[in-house]
Amino acid sequence: MSTEPSALPTLHGRRGAVLRPAEERDVPALAAIRATPEVRRWWRGGPDLAAEVAGDLADADTRVFAIEYEGRVVGQIQWYAEEDPEYRHAGIDVYLDPAVHGRGLGTDAVRTLARHLIEDHGHHRLVIDPAADNAAAIACYRRVGFRPVGVLRAYERGTDGRWHDGLLMDLLAADLT
Repeated sequence: MSTEPSALPTLHGRRGAVLRPAEERDVPALAAIRATPEVRRWWRGGPDLAAEVAGDLADADTRVFAIEYEGRVVGQIQWYAEEDPEYRHAGIDVYLDPAVHGRGLGTDAVRTLARHLIEDHGHHRLVIDPAADNAAAIACYRRVGFRPVGVLRAYERGTDGRWHDGLLMDLLAADLT
């Protein structure tokens, strides 16, 4: 599968989220969202967030969508696939502009991408791994049908230099709400 933006479809959520292939022109908006304290807390990053977002777009193993709402870029959602036939699954990652939190757009975007991965790519299982204390993200993923699998102890180093737990969640195709 090509990871060129033109090879990715545009997906439409039921609550107004539009997932379209992210492009170079989206980098400033996505970097600005990543720089907000609410997003940076979970996604972190170095001093050049624009370079990091551009790196996401250039990663051949990750498919990146810009999330649009009412014609404006409000976030990013991406996915990768483990293609080994004995372990095949897809993983999702997402961030959303705090200015649109509380409108159900995160749930809409995750559900839309999950449906695409199941119906169009034939994945039977999806995973996502929020920080264990990111209650808003965990609630969003639960609404889509993800279930906690287990705590990933000392999973990622925070900006405070300490190790923090993650929560592995998965969704089987039959669990998608």
